[in-house]
Amino acid sequence: MSDAVMAKVRKFKDPEGAFLWAPPTAAAEVATILGKPVYNDDNMPAISAGAFPIAFGNFGRAYLIADRIGVRVLRDPYSSKPNVLFYTTKRVGGGVVNFEALKLLKIAAS
Repeated sequence: MSDAVMAKVRKFKDPEGAFLWAPPTAAAEVATILGKPVYNDDNMPAISAGAFPIAFGNFGRAYLIADRIGVRVLRDPYSSKPNVLFYTTKRVGGGVVNFEALKLLKIAAS
């Protein structure tokens, strides 16, 4: 979730009046909600009707990063005389492989 969404979620309480959000207990720790770690990403959408501002799940099981071994180098001796240019590319990709391990919270229309 984004920082703006986190600011609203930090105010949520359970029926006994305890906050659901807990601050980090040590310098190397992260904040938690109901004991689960919480990470901020400002690329997530803001709270609005029909938006999905919170992603919850085990991202290690849900998402696969495909990193192909090696770097391709293309030598270009013609474009910038008397210099030789080198273009390098690396193939990397990824995608969701287990939709059961990841859930998105949808905001209802008000």
